[in-house]
Amino acid sequence: MAELAALEDPKVRAVNEKHGDDHGVNLGKLRALAKRLKTQQDLARELWRTGDTAARLLALLICRPKAFGRDELDGMLREARVPKVHDWLVNYVVKKSPHAEELRVAWFADPDPVVASAGWALTTERVAKKPEGLDLPGLLDLVEAEMKDAPDRLQWAMNHCLARIGIEHAEHRPRAIGIGERLEVLKDYPTSPGCTSPYAPVWIHEMVRRQQGE
Repeated sequence: MAELAALEDPKVRAVNEKHGDDHGVNLGKLRALAKRLKTQQDLARELWRTGDTAARLLALLICRPKAFGRDELDGMLREARVPKVHDWLVNYVVKKSPHAEELRVAWFADPDPVVASAGWALTTERVAKKPEGLDLPGLLDLVEAEMKDAPDRLQWAMNHCLARIGIEHAEHRPRAIGIGERLEVLKDYPTSPGCTSPYAPVWIHEMVRRQQGE
């Protein structure tokens, strides 16, 4: 904790706080510290229990994802209100867990929109890598009915799922693009030069173009 405190940079904190992340540690330095510590599951659990954002990010880098129980991961996600912690927990830990599918189903319909966004993120992973058994038209129905008025984090996750369906599944691409055009979610999102807009129709067209090597 003292080492993390020594890495605190007010300028980094100021930038992070604009995104809702309450820590001031450069992520490159955090990753270097994690590399030095290597995998330490017990230490990871202790760091997580501090509740400190930088400590929790470090915990997620040095933990053993498959060592967490299902209920433990559920509890951790419900505590993870900081966007970066939530994102790393889902992507670095839950996706590698044997409990990922069970948690995906449980979180998907959760009344807490932040928890539900994790369910959508895990669903998006399946859309891309293991779509067998997913009801893709049903997912598009939900997006069409609920994305426009969803809270920010949930809306972002639903939009990602919409785009991924359009990118990966040609038979659903026209409908996915049509939903994006009608709802106009993230249409005016500021996008840096060289980056792809998160607006689903633009995102889908660009990724398909790259896949086809045009």
